[in-house]
Amino acid sequence: MGGCAGRRLSDSEGEEANPALRPPPQDRQGTHWKNAVGFWLLGLCNNFSYVVMLSAAHDILSHQRAPGNQSHVDPDPTPTSHNSSSRFDCNSVSTAAVLLADILPTLVIKLLAPLGLHLLPYSPRVLTSGVCAAGSFILVAFSHSVGISLCGVVLASISSGLGEVTFLSLTAFYPRAVISWWSSGTGGAGLLGALSYLGLTQAGLSPQHTLLSMLGIPALLLASYFLLLTSPGPQDPGGEGEADTAARQPLINSEAPEWKPGSSSHLSLQERWTVFKGLLCYIVPLVLVYFAEYFINQGLFELLFFRNTFLSHAQQYRWYQMLYQAGVFASRSSLRCCHIRHTWALALLQCLNLAFLLADVWLSFLPSIYLVFLIILYEGLLGGAAYVNTFHNIALETSSEHREFAMATTCISDTLGISLSGLLALPLHDFLCQLS
Repeated sequence: MGGCAGRRLSDSEGEEANPALRPPPQDRQGTHWKNAVGFWLLGLCNNFSYVVMLSAAHDILSHQRAPGNQSHVDPDPTPTSHNSSSRFDCNSVSTAAVLLADILPTLVIKLLAPLGLHLLPYSPRVLTSGVCAAGSFILVAFSHSVGISLCGVVLASISSGLGEVTFLSLTAFYPRAVISWWSSGTGGAGLLGALSYLGLTQAGLSPQHTLLSMLGIPALLLASYFLLLTSPGPQDPGGEGEADTAARQPLINSEAPEWKPGSSSHLSLQERWTVFKGLLCYIVPLVLVYFAEYFINQGLFELLFFRNTFLSHAQQYRWYQMLYQAGVFASRSSLRCCHIRHTWALALLQCLNLAFLLADVWLSFLPSIYLVFLIILYEGLLGGAAYVNTFHNIALETSSEHREFAMATTCISDTLGISLSGLLALPLHDFLCQLS
């Protein structure tokens, strides 16, 4: 690893510059777009269930007032389901509870990744991810209690965490451009997930039917991996001729995803520790960015409640989530236009964002919800930019033999920051709601 101060040319750059290692020109273009669209769809589908569960968090904690209630999740919870005497209109449990259910299993998976999880065959991991995503939608849709709903959220977390470790590790065997496409797809998941949940529930569809309508997303994930993505031909150990052939084959017809790539499996503990230390200058800022933004999202969104607007509390929460995800999508898709090397600056700005909104929750000095809308959009822009630029910088500065391990290790950053924010947001919610 070249560290954060200077760029080290990766081994793959020499391969990309050597025409003998490239597929024929007529095949390269088609292969490029298959992989680009494939990774975009994988990013979209992988994060979709995770985002939908966060968008539905307020509804999940507000539903089933009485036994036998068949509405499952009220499309517009009434004030009687909250603490109506509080100026925050608090739920009895913070939406951070849903965040923790949606992130702690992911944290466990990502902690296991550097220890060898990323060396397991890819296809079984992808299948497991797809099945868990589908199970999460079904379980939450048909749930009659908050506890069962949270179990469904856990399934969404397992799906998202396992998928992210798998697909980010897989980018090590493709051109670096696929990192941008993957990141854009994950941003698209945020926007489309939040917008679809907001739009369908606003249109009058019950949350139960809204969740069931999303069962096509896990199927699209499996189709994108097995039918659209091509095998990583240029780095296939089979040789030049086999690589050209493999580069034109979908993964379902190839054995490529099942070979243990070997770039990380032979690394000693000392080598892994050295690489990890070199990654800290990217891991720490990304942890801080995600801590600040998810402290805002799941700790403060519910408390940024404006009574002088036509939107109900549940609708305000959904709009906050949608605008945040819109900012994330825009910035995760901006790598070709704007490359940010010093990601610590983004961490500083996001922490200032947190301090400002926390002050508003305490003092209520912002006069309009539309100002909060702008701040939340800006928050999403910072978060998305930190994510895509972190992984792009790592791809530039790691050698090919370290890249798979580096990607799998760094993806713990966002999850660690989110987990810490959820743990702190729970007591903050209870403290502020008791005071108000």
